[in-house]
Amino acid sequence: MTLIYLYLFILGLVLGSFYNVVGLRVPENVSIVRPGSHCPACHRNLGKLDLIPFFSYLFLRGKCRGCGKKISMIYPAVELVTGLLFMVACYQFGLGGELVVALTLISLLMIIFVSDVFYMVIPDKVLLFFIPLILLERIFVSLVPWWDMFAGALMGFALLYLLVIISKGGMGVGDAKLFFVIGLVLGLKLTLLSLVVAIFIGAAYGIFGLAVGKFKKKQAIPFGPFIAAGAFVSLFYGDALINWYISM
Repeated sequence: MTLIYLYLFILGLVLGSFYNVVGLRVPENVSIVRPGSHCPACHRNLGKLDLIPFFSYLFLRGKCRGCGKKISMIYPAVELVTGLLFMVACYQFGLGGELVVALTLISLLMIIFVSDVFYMVIPDKVLLFFIPLILLERIFVSLVPWWDMFAGALMGFALLYLLVIISKGGMGVGDAKLFFVIGLVLGLKLTLLSLVVAIFIGAAYGIFGLAVGKFKKKQAIPFGPFIAAGAFVSLFYGDALINWYISM
């Protein structure tokens, strides 16, 4: 089993590097294949030693080999977190269909994390790619009852869309669309939990940012990363959290 964890970790590192590319290029309507990976500052094409997921960042000490400009920590963070999440998913679900669904959701959310952090956009192209994929997976690895995925999707979209209306533009429709996809994976109960967790984490982050002077009042903050965090908590520990709450 250790070898499987190691394999999934390495796979997550490699795919995490690809998810960085997708999250950065799709909102700009740029091909995810060409041009090849390059430094955004000096446009130097990256060599093989520069493209080793996560470890290249450590070897280069976080700087471009050509111009010496600092590389955003988001790149290695996405690669490392994707690798770790792949391992956690295997630990929680074992080898089976639910693991495939979990890895698909992780992949979607890591791409969304990148695009929302850099552009404050949740691309429709990314969502439209994952919706049929997740629907197909849920046909073979269904929730119990089977209609729970549709209930979760519709409820997730409806609640977020209501928040979009209430916030008067403070929250984007893309967040509601993302919750529709999350609902297909998690079902009604865990989707509601993920929303509560996302709001809690987002509020805590906002309050802390204001307290330390990192943000200004009414400054826009991407909500996608908090949605991702809430979804991960619900995916891995949602049932345990709900049972703990009920027992109290």
